[in-house]
Amino acid sequence: MPILLVLIIAICVRAVTLPNASKGLEFLFKPDWSSLTFKGVLMALGQAAFSLSIGMGTMITYGSYIKKDTPLASTAIEIATCDTVVALLGAIMVFPTLAFLGAESAGGPGLVFITLPAIFQAMPGGYIFAILFFLLLSVAALTSTISLLEVPVAFLVDEFKMSRKKATLLSSAVIIFLGVFCTLSFGLLGDFTIFGKTIFDLFDYTTANIMLTFGALLIVIYVGWFFGRKKFIEELTAGGKGNVKLAKFISILVKFVAPVGIGLVAIGSLVIGGIV
Repeated sequence: MPILLVLIIAICVRAVTLPNASKGLEFLFKPDWSSLTFKGVLMALGQAAFSLSIGMGTMITYGSYIKKDTPLASTAIEIATCDTVVALLGAIMVFPTLAFLGAESAGGPGLVFITLPAIFQAMPGGYIFAILFFLLLSVAALTSTISLLEVPVAFLVDEFKMSRKKATLLSSAVIIFLGVFCTLSFGLLGDFTIFGKTIFDLFDYTTANIMLTFGALLIVIYVGWFFGRKKFIEELTAGGKGNVKLAKFISILVKFVAPVGIGLVAIGSLVIGGIV
C-alpha cells in the first residue's frame, strides 16, 4: 500500500503538468453551487459511508481485534483524514487528465481503465508505471475483499461456533452466487430490471445508499441510547487515557445529532432511489 500511495502521488504530479490541467483543477476545486442538489449530497454521503466502511460491520469487526489501550477517537479521525486525502489525490489524478484529453467527466471503471492509461502514456517510463499501478491496484482490491469477507466469517465463527475454514467457504459461496447475477447484468440479464435498475445497479445502490445508512442508523441509536454514555466514553478514551472532552462531545453527537442526520439520509435514499 505505501508503494501504491507513492505511485498515486507520482501520477498526480504528472497529471497536473499536462496541458490544460488547470481547467481540470478548476473544475474540481471551484464549486458550482447552483448544481448542488439534495440527491448529489445524498450520493456523496452514501459514498463516504461506503469508503469508510460505516454501517457494514467492517469497522466493528476489526475494532474488536485492536488493543484495549488504543484511543478510538483519535484513531477514527486519522482514518477519516487518510481516506479523504487519498480520495482527493484520486480526483487530482483524474480531472486534469480529462481536461487534457478533452473528455467528459464520467464515473465508474472507465476512470481507471481509460483515463489513467492516458496518463501513463504521457509519462516517461509509463509502461512500467502502468504495470506496477494495476498490479498494486489488484492487491488493494483483494485486501478490501478480504476485509469485507471477515465480517460474515467472524459472525459465523462467533455465533455458530463454525470453523474459520467452513465459514470462509460458506460466505464465499454465497457471495459468488450473488456475484454471478450481478456480472450477468452486463450481458444476458442486461434488460432485466427491478425498480428500473439492473441487478448490479440495484445491489450497488441498496448496499451503498440504503443498507449502509440504515445499518449506521441502528448503530448510533444503540450506542447513543442503550450502550451507556459512561462506557462509550471509556471505550473512546481507552479508559480515560485519551481526550475525554473530545469523547464527551462525540457522545453528544452520536446521541442527538447523528440519528437525525443519518435518518434523513436513509429516508432520502428510499425516496430518491424510487423504492418508496
